[in-house]
Amino acid sequence: MTSPILPTYARINLAFEKGEGAWLEASGGKRFLDFGGGIAVASLGYSHPHLVHALVEQGQKLWHTSNLFVIPEGERLAQRLVDKSFADLVFFTNSGAEALECAIKTARKYQSASGKPERYRIITFDGAFHGRTLATIAAGGNKKYLDGFGPAVQGFDQVPINDLDAVKAAIGPETGAILIEPIQGEGGIRVFEPAFLRALRALCDEHGLLLMFDEVQTGVGRTGKLFAYELSGVTPDIMSIAKGIGGGFPLGACLTTTEAGKGMVYGTHGTTFGGNPLAMAVGNAVLDVVLEPGFIDKVAQTGLLLKQRLAELRDRHPGVIAEIRGEGLMLGIRINEKVVNTDFAATLRDQGILLIPAGDNVVRLLPPLIIGETEVAEAVARIDAACMVTEKALAAPAKVQ
Repeated sequence: MTSPILPTYARINLAFEKGEGAWLEASGGKRFLDFGGGIAVASLGYSHPHLVHALVEQGQKLWHTSNLFVIPEGERLAQRLVDKSFADLVFFTNSGAEALECAIKTARKYQSASGKPERYRIITFDGAFHGRTLATIAAGGNKKYLDGFGPAVQGFDQVPINDLDAVKAAIGPETGAILIEPIQGEGGIRVFEPAFLRALRALCDEHGLLLMFDEVQTGVGRTGKLFAYELSGVTPDIMSIAKGIGGGFPLGACLTTTEAGKGMVYGTHGTTFGGNPLAMAVGNAVLDVVLEPGFIDKVAQTGLLLKQRLAELRDRHPGVIAEIRGEGLMLGIRINEKVVNTDFAATLRDQGILLIPAGDNVVRLLPPLIIGETEVAEAVARIDAACMVTEKALAAPAKVQ
């Protein structure tokens, strides 16, 4: 049967009916341990009672009014994000790509409002992923996402990761900002060292540039801190978040200082659905849980335990696992070059665990933040089994054609 859905996804022939905690149940009844989290979205797992209650309670009252009117739950969520971050102002969106669009516009408008409209260009990094809109695919610079869509949106200059000299060389009279993911997700869980991020901050301060962090995947507790910028002590001027803040409900946000956001005045930006009462209720419910005393510390501890156990698997299976990367519960397994990461992800599914392929031949572990030692042990056992299956396949004699 031909699907009426636009064929832009290579979908796996697997459908899920329900989920609880870190587990998903497929339509045939098979259970899977979800260590992909819907690509870092299911921050509190599935069927979390507090999120379900918030959604149902708000759904019975009011879904949408538009941003022509005050939305009290949005005011509350924005204040909570401001209180727990560097930011002074928040703009709510429906997705990470929209949050990045807002960030890009905010940076450009800042330079224009500062009397330097020519400073619209933004330095970005090879391997980055910032979304699927025309502007964000241009920011990412990945040829496979750009091909066939006409001339790329102008104003983005890609440089190699961790190459400070390349960043310095890219700064010119039209440069207005630097945009970076503290940890590249789609790029393969590639972590930028704190010293590099500190150097970017210094360059921005020296040249009058804005430093922008894309924390769509790293934010809201994922790395063992509320926001990944806390790991380096480097404070951005603008930050985009999404994914985990909605716990599965479509929600994103662009956070900015008053200074960086000074150009974003009445009429410069807007959204019909962004920040609607339903989304705001869920976002506040997520923060209720994530900001509970000890919750994020537990994420850091669980992430360290998982990373240690994965390192043990690397030692046991060097022919399959080349490297373990990441922070907190945003980890990556780089697979040996003899094995394709998508094939390994399929072997993992056969073992009843879901991981997400990424660049650099990596599979990502982005489990719900509510997991503990039991889920870690179960995941390691299933990954171990997948490694043994892969080793057996590698050792098998090649078939004669």
